[in-house]
Amino acid sequence: MCSKNNEQMLNELYELIASMQSAEDCRDLFADLCTIKEIEQMAQRVKAAKLLIEGKTYNQVIDETDISSATLSRVSRCVQYGNGYSKFLK
Repeated sequence: MCSKNNEQMLNELYELIASMQSAEDCRDLFADLCTIKEIEQMAQRVKAAKLLIEGKTYNQVIDETDISSATLSRVSRCVQYGNGYSKFLK
């Protein structure tokens, strides 16, 4: 469980992200928050989730995204049981 301070910082981060008005705002903020590699990995996960939602097989998703099978398994669980991907990608 997060400490009260960590929980507050997380809420501030989520509020900051929610306040963005455009893809350009998002690009600017993420460029400051994350490394290029982290941004690429997040983009890879979103693409993998989209492909899974479309009904693609694990092998097809791996071929298209070059995602690791371990990461794809986690993305798949989130698509099936999580809230974010299914809420925003369908």
